[in-house]
Amino acid sequence: MKGRDVVGEAWRAMGANRLRSALTMLGMVIGVGAVVLMLAIGAGARFMVNQAIASMGSNLFIVLSGASTSGGLRFGAGTVPTLTLGDAAAIGGLPTVSAVAPITPGTAQLVYGAENWSTLVRGTMPGYLRVRDWPLAEGRVFTEAEVRSSARVAVLGQTVIENLFGRADPLGRVVRINRSPYTVIGTLAAKGQGLDGRDQDDVVIVPVTTAQRQLFGSRFPGTVRYLLVQARSPKVMKRARRRMTALLRRRHRIPVGQPDDFTIRNLTALAQTASRATRALSIMLGAIASISLLVGGIGIMNIMLVSVTERTREIGIRMAVGARARDVLLQFLLEAVILSILGSLAGAILGVGAAWLVSGLVAMTVVVTLWSIVLAFVVAAGIGIFFGWYPARRAARLHPIEALRYE
Repeated sequence: MKGRDVVGEAWRAMGANRLRSALTMLGMVIGVGAVVLMLAIGAGARFMVNQAIASMGSNLFIVLSGASTSGGLRFGAGTVPTLTLGDAAAIGGLPTVSAVAPITPGTAQLVYGAENWSTLVRGTMPGYLRVRDWPLAEGRVFTEAEVRSSARVAVLGQTVIENLFGRADPLGRVVRINRSPYTVIGTLAAKGQGLDGRDQDDVVIVPVTTAQRQLFGSRFPGTVRYLLVQARSPKVMKRARRRMTALLRRRHRIPVGQPDDFTIRNLTALAQTASRATRALSIMLGAIASISLLVGGIGIMNIMLVSVTERTREIGIRMAVGARARDVLLQFLLEAVILSILGSLAGAILGVGAAWLVSGLVAMTVVVTLWSIVLAFVVAAGIGIFFGWYPARRAARLHPIEALRYE
């Protein structure tokens, strides 16, 4: 029997039982659709986390000032102002460090015309934008001279601009921060949410000396809350941490055996942990959805076994007039393959449509990738062929005389 004849015969056999064939494919449709949808949701979660990681900056450390103990109570890192602008300058001179940004944060009320907005204000240095990989949308950042003179200049985030200015251009305008006038010299490009869900664009950046002397004040002049440090590359992260620790211990005159009065944390490592967690979640979602593919494969096997039983006499007649065992095997196997492929195609379309629907209705980020569709299709087709092999082999091994006697 020619290959074209075998395919035609398999197609006619399925057409004779359209409802049963459709129900058989339904398992594969649901299975593939579920896999594509779950992988799209997982890929969307990874995309969001990766975006948040990228928005933080690369190769980052945060250096927090020391802890304190009072009346037997121990307070956490950052409660004692042990870090200074001199520490930041010294760390910036290390060969493993590319940029440092000392930061004095606080909250302030901004007023422009009839509008007002409460936001986070960061007193920092010009290197902050480099550390955070944060480009300017317009204007410029303040200069070292403006830092030394405690100039009243500000760079605004996009959320602050929207709430104070709407569609108006803020450059050159004067806003009042805690009742003092500040000139807007630049605007930051949009960053979006961070890993903690906070709006990173809801921020104002001013010179660190301005924050210390005019906005928030400081009981210890020259001290800062924390430092953001960017290493030159991922390869030197460990070495950079060791050198920063040795440098700060030496500058703070900490005796050997005494604990550090500062804390260094690797922000990049924390972000990578979050990325691995979302990757594991994506794999888990795909594995759970793949169970439905297994169920669909079992459904194909059951229907094919029923089909073999119903067509026993037909098989006997064909073998009696010259059909070989491999012809019978090929025909039934082709039926399983066609059911699997058609079901997989319909399932892929269903999965992509469901992903778009979820994205529109739930406002969730979903990312449909070609590899996820191909993977689901190949796995589904493989499962269908695997479970279709046994019924096809059983049909091929029937003895012609016994098959003709079957009632």
